[in-house]
Amino acid sequence: MSQQPEPDVDADPDADTDMRTSGDTDISTANTMRERAGESRFKLWVLLSANRLLITGVLAAVVFATFVALGAVVVPDSVSTLQSGDTRATLFSTMLGAIITGTTLVVTISQLVISQENGPLGDQHERMSNTMDVRDYASELFDEPTPADPSAFLRTLVDETRRRTKALRDAVSGSDDDELRGEVDEFTDSVTGNADEVGDELDGATFGSFDVLFAALDFNYGWKIFQVERLAHDYGDAIDDETETLLQELRTTLSMFGPAREHIKTLYFQWALIDLSQLILYVAVPALVVAGGMLAFFGSGPVPGMTAGVRNILWLVGGAFTVSLLPFLLLVSYIARIATVAKRTLAIGPFILRDSQR
Repeated sequence: MSQQPEPDVDADPDADTDMRTSGDTDISTANTMRERAGESRFKLWVLLSANRLLITGVLAAVVFATFVALGAVVVPDSVSTLQSGDTRATLFSTMLGAIITGTTLVVTISQLVISQENGPLGDQHERMSNTMDVRDYASELFDEPTPADPSAFLRTLVDETRRRTKALRDAVSGSDDDELRGEVDEFTDSVTGNADEVGDELDGATFGSFDVLFAALDFNYGWKIFQVERLAHDYGDAIDDETETLLQELRTTLSMFGPAREHIKTLYFQWALIDLSQLILYVAVPALVVAGGMLAFFGSGPVPGMTAGVRNILWLVGGAFTVSLLPFLLLVSYIARIATVAKRTLAIGPFILRDSQR
């Protein structure tokens, strides 16, 4: 996946076949963000790719297992403390207030997101006009109607970039400058490889899932824009007017990918925050019931017995505590993805914000 506006390249040994150098200049990059990023694939999977409900479930299981393990093995004397009605009342009265406050806060955030779509007729007309202007501009690049589906729109931009890059290679194939031909060949191989990877990921991807944005992150258009500008500067004396025009057209197509991806990212953020608000409202009700039930029905007196060698009080309090935490765990799983994407797309265009390609 393309890097965000910042091109990042990884020192991953698996990517050495995708990274070649011409002189001291790195031209090619790995074809996916995972290969370019200096982080483990498992970490990126957890932060980005994995289903958010799955991550929430795993976090809940970890919280529950940790709570029971601490009470059964690490601090066994805590069982007597949990048997105290005052301790349970303090714990779940605090959770009750936190659930209500947190749910109200998230709903407020959702209202702010939705409010961005509201406005007077003049503002809505301006939004529509701007959108149609961009579509008209894009249709001139494609020489065909602009696709309405987000994944198809991005795939068309990627395909057009591939086509214009190959046209550039054909234009310089007869040049007497061996270094120019070599660098353009390497650049073309890098672009077509990246475009093929991203095109396959976008094929069949539907908006609403993270797949479309995840694929867009794989196409590191910013680094490619820089390489086009560098080729035009370094070999200005060796290229003819046709080649210069092709470089400008390629730069224009790559530049179009930036705002297109940012727009789709914005739409996804709004979609995800609304989903988050709905899910938190759904789990807040059982969380409130459980926390309230622990206060009303299990607030005083001991809970006798053992199950699987663990005191029942630990199972009961651990399970109730975990259910009460579900709204917060959902928030953590969603915000982790949104914050990661936002950090990787802080800049737009050929700015290098990460150390991986300095």
